[in-house]
Amino acid sequence: MPDPTTQSNYLEISTFHVHFDWSVDFEKEAISGSATHKLIAASDDVNEVVFDTAELDIVGAEVAGQTTEISIGKKHDVMGSALHVYFANPIKKGVEVEVKVFYSTTKASTALQWLNKEQTQGKQFPYLFSQCQPIYARAMAPVQDTPSLKITYSASVASILPVLLSARRVFPPSESTHDGKVIGKDVVTYVYDQPVAIPSYLIAIAVGNVRYRAFPKIDSRGWTSGVWAEPELIDAAYWEFSEDTGRFLAKEEDVVGQYRFGVYDVLVLPPSFPYGGMENACLSFVTPTLLTGDRTLVDVVVHEMTHSWFGNGVTHAEASHFWLNEGWTNYIERLLQYFLHGEAARGFSFIIGSSALHQALENYGDRPKYQRLVIEFDYGEDPDDAYSSVAYEKGSNFIYYLEGVLGGLNAFLPYVRDYVSTFMGQSITTWDWKAHLLAYFEKNGTKGQQEALRNVDWNAWFYGEGLKLPVTLVYDDTLAKPPYALAEKWDRARTVDTSALPFKTEDVASFDGNQKVVFLERLATFPTLPSSHTLLLGQIYTFDSSPNAEVRLRFYNLALKDPASEVARKLAEPAIRWVTGKDGTGMIKGRMKFCRPIFLAVSKVNAALAKHYFEENKDLFHPIARKLIEKVGAFFQVVKPKSLN
Repeated sequence: MPDPTTQSNYLEISTFHVHFDWSVDFEKEAISGSATHKLIAASDDVNEVVFDTAELDIVGAEVAGQTTEISIGKKHDVMGSALHVYFANPIKKGVEVEVKVFYSTTKASTALQWLNKEQTQGKQFPYLFSQCQPIYARAMAPVQDTPSLKITYSASVASILPVLLSARRVFPPSESTHDGKVIGKDVVTYVYDQPVAIPSYLIAIAVGNVRYRAFPKIDSRGWTSGVWAEPELIDAAYWEFSEDTGRFLAKEEDVVGQYRFGVYDVLVLPPSFPYGGMENACLSFVTPTLLTGDRTLVDVVVHEMTHSWFGNGVTHAEASHFWLNEGWTNYIERLLQYFLHGEAARGFSFIIGSSALHQALENYGDRPKYQRLVIEFDYGEDPDDAYSSVAYEKGSNFIYYLEGVLGGLNAFLPYVRDYVSTFMGQSITTWDWKAHLLAYFEKNGTKGQQEALRNVDWNAWFYGEGLKLPVTLVYDDTLAKPPYALAEKWDRARTVDTSALPFKTEDVASFDGNQKVVFLERLATFPTLPSSHTLLLGQIYTFDSSPNAEVRLRFYNLALKDPASEVARKLAEPAIRWVTGKDGTGMIKGRMKFCRPIFLAVSKVNAALAKHYFEENKDLFHPIARKLIEKVGAFFQVVKPKSLN
């Protein structure tokens, strides 16, 4: 089936390489220049190429160096406007053609966020970054914007600030940040090349006052790795990620095969970045909320690097099969935890994820279609409407379940390597994956394994709805037992006067950040504590002021659980001030994992308060985050706040 989220004619003629010639203008907040596509026809008598665009200012186009006729279709609310570039003569099957489109981005681009200097860590220079997943590459360049199509790309980008792309840097060297020129004044042309074919959503750019620091070299591996960040964060970022990134990447090569991209760098973005991380090829974007000072959130980086095989390498053909990217990546990320830290660490990761899965399934109670693993999207349906933990958690649990029924890791890992080597560089569907799995074990498996696969309830996993997995899975809960026990102790003490509560700071002294998260999530499964207890809990364990955003989020989730409670009324404003950066830190929590649930929870406590803080601060959030907050925020029905008390 063709991709339901693109208007391009990629099945008739498709790009195999594109070169971008760009100039970055911070005053106009625009990227301008050209995109030169090399295409090959898949059919006879092709009269045009159709590109996806969204909010682009199209100037004109050339075919083989000659000006040609174009037309721009009516704007679709989700898919944007189709750009038709016409050929003077029909193109025959197998014939290559070069098409150059001249254009500029506009301020309405959903893919780009332009930050003024006050929104950065250093507050000296502006900043630009892109987010093209799932279908926003068309808002940065005219492309055939579908993961069914993989392309190589190259770029020359002129800018007064250092430029990073999801590709290998050709010039200047990473260590020579701005070619020795004056940052913010002198124009430098940055040259990049991406020789590995990738889907369009992995095309990425970041421009700002950033610095590079290389990670230690891992034996004789054929890749380099390092971190980029603003000067004010480079030391903290290097400390947070330098110990684990290289060894996880090396171990992943040992488990699933060679890393193909040559470079694996991490970029710590300003706080408005809407995700925990984004697996842009060669350059994972990550949120600064990972810089906790204890390395407990480095698993986000492990997740993004794992996409180099699962997503960037073996790619979902279209949004209906997005779980192939995220489910496999989550599973392998946790498998690496097993190899480096043991089964207890892997089980603990599944336990942490189970809470997020349950919450996502609950949130889609009125839209059960999005509780499914395989979501059959209608033509033009917004894939962001289905973005949640379901693909990640239900998907990884499915793979984990298959590992178990097939006999454990010794039996399953050879299949994993074969899956990667078979489909590397391709875009596939769930049915391609399933057929390969069955064929592999039909050829290489035992009768017991073949019987186990016949007994899998495939439809329950692919199309199951509701709040539970098709089967109950058991994880190693060694690391979860101490936080579970503490949560149960608080639950039993709900009738005890606060002056007599037996709790003290030392209760959580041995917990890492993830164990604190599990404690709070476990506590949230019990009936709501008295407000006095929740307030005291936040104070004793300093959860109400924790610099770890994951911990802080769970504490606010607990405090705002009952919108009518005293603690919810008291902490609604501190929570909304925290997420909008009005808590004295000046750092918004732009990651949608944080801002969406806080806005929604506060709206249930005080709709006017949520409305007020959103209207005052919405321009600080990424366009994608703004759009999705508006979709989940019932408080936007409030016309004018009468009171903020």
